[in-house]
Amino acid sequence: MGGMATNTLSVPRQQRRSGTRPEDEPAPPSKALAWLLAITGAAGLLASWVITLDKFLLLEDPDFKPACSLNPVVSCGSVMKSEQAAAFGFPNPMLGLAAYAVVVCVAAGLLAGARYRGWFWLGLNAGTLFGTGFCAWLMVQSLYEINALCLWCCLAWAATLLMFWAVTAYTVRTGILPAPGPLRTFFADFGWAPPALHLGVIGMLVLTRWWDFWTG
Repeated sequence: MGGMATNTLSVPRQQRRSGTRPEDEPAPPSKALAWLLAITGAAGLLASWVITLDKFLLLEDPDFKPACSLNPVVSCGSVMKSEQAAAFGFPNPMLGLAAYAVVVCVAAGLLAGARYRGWFWLGLNAGTLFGTGFCAWLMVQSLYEINALCLWCCLAWAATLLMFWAVTAYTVRTGILPAPGPLRTFFADFGWAPPALHLGVIGMLVLTRWWDFWTG
């Protein structure tokens, strides 16, 4: 009886040693994904921090000119003074300070060996989807309503869409996010394609919006 109890209690330890995992725990992500989340999260956090500081300076001095206001098109001050810069009733970068900090913490956990359940990855996927949608709205407002670009905002846009597509590729490949087989194969083989296309479209929109200015 004592031997049977010892064998029963040792099963979970043996499973942990062999690397088996619970059924609801997905395959661990690669270090590349962890580093990408760390870098993009840090980039978004930096952009949000700088914009927040400049926003406070603008509130103190309406004539303050941010360092990234380089010309009539690349004019961070014009973007920061717009109504769209406080879409939820407070400065947008304050939302970024919280959201990007969470991504950095998630990445740090992955690099330290943490493993997250499927529901956690779905939540992160939903959060990055919301961020990408919000950045898309801000981009449209910047190009066609405010008529100016903020370089720090552009950095935040790029960081957000990169983390969204990276997390989406992972959740689709591992089956966390249900998808047809061909789509899972596509993200496994060509996961770089959607973010490259997304960035290319944004670049073309910026280029064509102020074509006369860039070429003049």
